[in-house]
Order: sequence, then C-alpha cells, then structure tokens
Amino acid sequence: MVYTDTELQRKLDHEIRMREGTCKLLAACSQREQALEATKSLLVCNSRILSYMGELQRRKEAQVLGKIGRRPSDSVQSAQHSPCRGRVCISDLRIPLMWKDTEYFKNKGDLHRWAVFLLLQIGEQIQDTEMVLVDRTLTDISFQNNVLFAEAEPDFELRLELYGACVEEEGALAGAPKRLATKLSSSLGRSSGKRVRASLDNAGGSGNSPILLPTPAVGGPRFHFLAYTTLTLEEVQDGFRTHDLILTSHEENPAWLPLYGSVCCRLAAQPLCMIQPTASGALKVQQAGELQNGTLVHGVLKGTNLFCYRRSEDADTGQEPLFTIVINKETRVRAGELEQAPEWPFTLSISNKYGDDEVTNILQLESREALQNWMEALWQLFFDMSQWRHCCDEVMKIETPVPRKPPQALVKQGSLYHEMAIEPLEDIAAVTDILAQREGTRLEPPPPWLAMFTDQPALPSSCSPASVAPVPTWMQPLPWGRPRTFSLDAAPADHSLGPSRSVAPLPPQRSPKSRGFYSKSQLGPWLQSPV
Repeated sequence: MVYTDTELQRKLDHEIRMREGTCKLLAACSQREQALEATKSLLVCNSRILSYMGELQRRKEAQVLGKIGRRPSDSVQSAQHSPCRGRVCISDLRIPLMWKDTEYFKNKGDLHRWAVFLLLQIGEQIQDTEMVLVDRTLTDISFQNNVLFAEAEPDFELRLELYGACVEEEGALAGAPKRLATKLSSSLGRSSGKRVRASLDNAGGSGNSPILLPTPAVGGPRFHFLAYTTLTLEEVQDGFRTHDLILTSHEENPAWLPLYGSVCCRLAAQPLCMIQPTASGALKVQQAGELQNGTLVHGVLKGTNLFCYRRSEDADTGQEPLFTIVINKETRVRAGELEQAPEWPFTLSISNKYGDDEVTNILQLESREALQNWMEALWQLFFDMSQWRHCCDEVMKIETPVPRKPPQALVKQGSLYHEMAIEPLEDIAAVTDILAQREGTRLEPPPPWLAMFTDQPALPSSCSPASVAPVPTWMQPLPWGRPRTFSLDAAPADHSLGPSRSVAPLPPQRSPKSRGFYSKSQLGPWLQSPV
C-alpha cells in the first residue's frame, strides 16, 4: 500500500505517541523480561520514526523539484509504465552460532545469555521478530514467525539487522562486586587488601558500588547492533538458502555473540499480477486448427494464463475452465481487424512456440475499446514479467503470518507444579489427570485404607469374593473428596476391620485449658488395647 502524505504523517504521530508511552513503561518496569520487551519496542519505534521522517522529507524534495506535481495525463502515463507490486515473505530464519569447544562440548566458562531479535525493513515498512533467548546450549538462533511485506516493488532491498542484549542473572550481578573485592584483597596483600576490602564494603556492600558498577545514564537494558545483510530479488527462491551476514561486533565487545557469519532463510515473492486477475470479458476464441467460427467464452487473464470459461459465474465459483491459453515471456501478440465479421471484427492473435511448432489462437472482440483494454493488460503483464523475472515462472507459496502471541517470560520451562491449573473443588481429579497424561497410564483406584480419612465407605477389596470389578476412574467421578489431616482432636468413624480385631477408641475431647496435659485416668484406656 502506497501511503499518502496525510496517512504517513498519521503513522508518524502514532509512533511518536507509542515512544512516549514506552518510555514511561520502561521507567516503571521492575522485571527483567518487561524491561527487555520495553527496550525492544522503544528501538523499533525509533527506527520507524526515522523511516517515516525520511520518506516525508524525500517526498517534499521531490515536490520541490517537480517530480510529483505532474498533470493528470502525465500521472496516468507514468502509472501505466510502472511495474505491479508484490508480496515478499521471509520465513524459516536461522542464524548459526560458532561456540568454542570448551564452551559447547566441555561446558566450561561463565554461562552468558543473550536476548536477540531481528529488525527487517523494505522502504518505509519496518517489522520485527519475536525476542529469543540464546546461550551456549543452542547451535543456532531460530525465529519461528514469518514476516510478510504486502507492498513491495521488484527492485526492493530487504535489510535484516540483528540486535542483541547480554542478559546476566540477578545472582551473578549481585555477587560480582563481592567476588571482585575478594580477589583484590587477596592479590594486594593482607594489610592493604583489608583496607581496600573495607573501603569497598563501606562504599556499597549491596552490589551497587560506584567504584565497581557505575550507574548507567539511561535505565534499562541496552541492545547492540550485531550484524546485518541485504536481500534483493536475486536472492528470491522457492527454497531454503544461505546468505552472508556482515558482522559489526568483535570478541572484545562485551555484547559479542559468536555468530558464524551467515543467515539461512526462505525468501519468497508473489507479484500481484500472478495472484490477481488483470483483465476479463467476453471473447470468441478460435483455437488452433479450427476453420469455422470460434467458441464464445468468458476470458480471465490471471498470471501467465488466459482462462476461458463457459460462463462468468464459473470463474466466480472456481470451476474448471473449458481450456487455457498460455502466455509467457516468449508469447507474441498481434492485433488485427476482420472485414467479414461485422459482429466480432477486432482480433488478437496469441502465438506460442512448442519446439519447432507454433500454435496460434485468435481472440475476437466486439469493440475497439475492448481490444484496447486487452492489449493494455497484456503489455502490462509482459512488463511485469520483465521486472519480476523468475518470480513469474510459477506462483510461490506464501503462508499468512499468524497473529503474534503476547511475549512470554524469558525463563526455562517450569516443573509439573507450575503446569497445574487446579479448581478448588476438583483438585484431586485434576492432579490425577495431569499425572496420567504425563506418565501415559491411568492411576489405580484408591486403596481401602483411604476411607479412614474421609466420610465415604471403603471401596470393596479386589481380594474379596464378593467384590466386583471397579468402574474406571474416567467414567465416574472419584469416590473420595479432599483428603483431610488426621488429628487427635477429632474422633473418626468406627470402621470395623474384622470380627476378631478391634481398634482402641480415641481419647475424649480435650478442653483448651487442659490441652497438652493428661492424667493417669485419661491415658489408661488410650494405651490399653485388647489383644
């Protein structure tokens, strides 16, 4: 979409307001993940503001030089000779990493982590990817989402910029000043080292020492420009390719990331002339070899094919055409007029070569205006094919990007406890289902002794001859409720374990005054159990 000056100014004002809100949000962030996302949004907003301001400046300069203020006839003529726009999509982005052997295989050295993302730009359009957390356990940086540019010209330049911020753990940051102070005190000697250690502890024992960790002028994390590359129409291919990546950081840089120096991706393009009809109307087609009158059809020019349908409704419903006439870069088109056909006097001859043979189809039209419209559509198609080149050989597949999910916390996966979403009244059933799904098997029915802790009767034992097969747990609700703590303060129900054995009764209810003190008469029946 080509934005007008008013629309571009409106988008510029929107990004300026977004930047102001992001600055306020960044100042209020208390979590590391929030600060990273806010800093990334601020960087993207600044890039878009600069892009929109540059585009507005170029348009104003062109107006001053008289390159835009043309007469209406000149504008129409210029639009006829401009190629169609297209959709450009980049997907399957992978950036290989090159770790040292001691870091990746032997797992030695400090574990550094980076938060990285890509900034992509075509003209004034700027988009970004999600943020990815990278450490030495990964061999490449993988971006899952597709980035689509809906309005691109054939001479587009897609610029990829990689940004990264070193993410240190809170514990490492807090302990760094003390560790450094310990090293200084041990290396300077006993007496002088103690004095240095005491001065450092007095300056800031909590890790905010002005000597060791000066407070940055701007709050929040800082993203560094790590690498970039530029892709053009030459790199478009319906497949996975590797492209060179220009590195802008070195190993001495604190934000250095061991990049291999290449980026792998799939870059596809769809010219609009290949996916949208450019002309349609009633035609009378005389195919090659026919000597009599042609067939009345409804023609639709789409891509490199002229589809001929029996009726116009067939094209709308997606039915198969009667026949198709191929139009490619080698096709020759000639206009003519027939004197013996007063109803369809104007003709278009479309000739294609198949080896040594030449096949010609003749299109008959009712009026000169229809002939002019079809001629303009065909010449525009030939011009588009000359500009988009190999992208017009066949339609490349482009998947519509899914809506981006809200940013997640940059932490690793939690335990089973964090995966449970338990309702207050059905917690046991929820835990059982989660455990069954993780282990792949269903849990067994509850044992009979669990009934001692509930008000429900015990389930029949599987060893009893009168017992029946228990109903599976997934077909009926579980027979027990929430397990309760067995306390001496509450007397349980009388559960008989057999005719020959009995359980001693619980002691009587104690009053708050006598809690913790028992007389001999109270302890006697509790300690005596019939054998």
